[in-house]
Amino acid sequence: MIKILFVCKGNICRSPTAEGVFRHKLNQAGIRDGYLENIFIDSAGTGSWHVGEPPDRRSREMALKYGVSLEDLRARKITRQDFSDFDYILAMDMDNIHHMKAICPPNQQQKICLFMDYAENCPGITEVPDPYSGGMEGFDRVYNIIDRGSSGFLKYILDHHTL
Repeated sequence: MIKILFVCKGNICRSPTAEGVFRHKLNQAGIRDGYLENIFIDSAGTGSWHVGEPPDRRSREMALKYGVSLEDLRARKITRQDFSDFDYILAMDMDNIHHMKAICPPNQQQKICLFMDYAENCPGITEVPDPYSGGMEGFDRVYNIIDRGSSGFLKYILDHHTL
C-alpha cells in the first residue's frame, strides 16, 4: 500500500484541499483510497490550532465549486509516527518542510518534499501560498495550483507504482 500525507500549517486550507483534490483525481482514474485499498491519503498540519475542526469554509466552498467535497475531513497535527507510517509526506511550503525536518527521525527525512516538485505546467511556482488571511480569489488560486500539483503527482504515482 502507498501512503500519502499532505501537510500545511493548520490543516484547514491547503493540505485538506490537496487531500480532497488528489482523492477526486484518483477516483476519476478508477482508483479508490482507504485502509482496504492500494493507496491511502491523509492530511495534517504542523500546528495544533485547528485540531478537530473541518476545513476552512472558503476551502470547502471552492472545492465544491469544482465538484470536490471536503466535508468529511477534520484537522489534525502531524505526529512522529506519521514519518514511519507514510511513504510520501508532501509539504505545501518550505516552512512546513523546516518544521517537519526538525521533528522527523533522520532515517525518515527523505520522505519529506515539496508538493509542487511534482507539478506540471506551473513554471515558477514552487510553493502553495497560504490563502487563510485573504479573500476568495486566493482560495481560487490555491485550488488551481493544487489541481496542477495533484495531476503531476498522480502521473508520478502511476508511472512509479502498480495500483
